[in-house]
Amino acid sequence: MKKICLLLLPLLAAACGQGGRQASVQADEPVRVMTFNIRYDNPADSLDNWAYRKDRAAKAIRFYDADIVGTQEVLHNQLEDLRQRLPGYEVIGVGREDGKEKGEYSALWYRTDRFTAKESGWFWLSETPEVAGSKGWDGACERIATWARLQDKQTGKECFVLNTHLDHVGMEARREGVKLVLDKVQELGGDLPVIVTGDFNAEPESGVIKQVTDAADPEHLTDARTVAALVYGPDWTFHDFGRVPMDQRQRIDYVFVKNGLEVLKYGILAEAEGDAWLSDHAPVLVNVKFATDNP
Repeated sequence: MKKICLLLLPLLAAACGQGGRQASVQADEPVRVMTFNIRYDNPADSLDNWAYRKDRAAKAIRFYDADIVGTQEVLHNQLEDLRQRLPGYEVIGVGREDGKEKGEYSALWYRTDRFTAKESGWFWLSETPEVAGSKGWDGACERIATWARLQDKQTGKECFVLNTHLDHVGMEARREGVKLVLDKVQELGGDLPVIVTGDFNAEPESGVIKQVTDAADPEHLTDARTVAALVYGPDWTFHDFGRVPMDQRQRIDYVFVKNGLEVLKYGILAEAEGDAWLSDHAPVLVNVKFATDNP
């Protein structure tokens, strides 16, 4: 299969700028939000192993000047690798198996020159969300969500951000996990502008995503792609390091918004250096802007 390299240099050109981002953030500058399943550090991945990708992954985050990054499948050694390579970012999260360092993190990163974390935490996607390491419903794995209430240092405006990774096997776990996430967003975020990132292991036409975006539900979220003023890149995110045939690739990674966030640009970063991919998923990058009347 021919591998296609999409060099997204034109994507969000205004956001990246010719010489990189200015040191100081301007008031009301759009917020660059990325969701990125980095693929866990699996020795069986051979030349696609994390050892060969960690620099590329970190450089992509820095090149696109992401202000907020929701990452999935992050093992502790990968968290430390990214921490070393992402100066100027703070990270929130714990390992999903023990609430400390064991298992994958759904780690949430933010730029410290742009935001202050006013409050943060995490919960498990299970019947007992406060119990560390709890597995929910028919899920194959422990699943966790990480959240933060971030305040823009320039404007004082706040937003609520949540990052998660739904189960890849359990259908009930995905349905109930979505319900729990929506409830928690309402409980913890209230009327704040909301950003939810994650790997939902479900395509846009699935019942899971329709459950997230059901306009009849007052807790619903909006898929950023569907309301973006400009959409760029392919309509898929999972490609298994280019091995999935082009016509079988799926969009299962999302940025959702709520409560007065304008989506300016949406792009899927399906790029590679020759045969070397960033991950088995393509990151998603979205530019959002607070409504002018948002406090």
